Amino acid sequence: MKRLGTALAIALALAGCTSSRGQRADQAGGVDVTRTHLGGQIARAQIAVEPVNAADANNPDFAAFAGTVERHLVRHGYTIAENRRASEQIARVTVTQGSRAALTTGWPAGLGAASRGANQVATLLDVRIQRRSDGSVFWQGRAVAEMPSGTPRAQVVERLAEALFRDFPGESGRTIRVR
Repeated sequence: MKRLGTALAIALALAGCTSSRGQRADQAGGVDVTRTHLGGQIARAQIAVEPVNAADANNPDFAAFAGTVERHLVRHGYTIAENRRASEQIARVTVTQGSRAALTTGWPAGLGAASRGANQVATLLDVRIQRRSDGSVFWQGRAVAEMPSGTPRAQVVERLAEALFRDFPGESGRTIRVR
């Protein structure tokens, strides 16, 4: 009887875990989030939000994405630097769209390449918080979700950022599904 109870507990626990390979995960329409960091407290200081690719700095889309990330950083105790070059901390941001398989290549096993259909577009938000002086990354988060093609990217990025910064800094090295 004890074995049956243990088996049932394990089955229930596994049923609650979802990955993008499972039918439940795809139907739920959640956001897959993976965060890595050094552990412990992350010092909240002045920070500048910049694109990974410098050519994106003048892109109006990037300005909207940066504003979204800035709002979430402020909610978690950061101050946005008025003079970007004066801040020691930088949040490097990139937003990529494409197929889920292409965006999740090299990610942990929980982020499968299942797709919900041809009319879906996967969007990836990648944020790295690092030191300007030596470039060392002390927090990185990635969020990916599929949405119907034609959904405004700014709206998608808001949803991804909300999931990415929930419970900041989050558990390191684990992929979770945020609904």
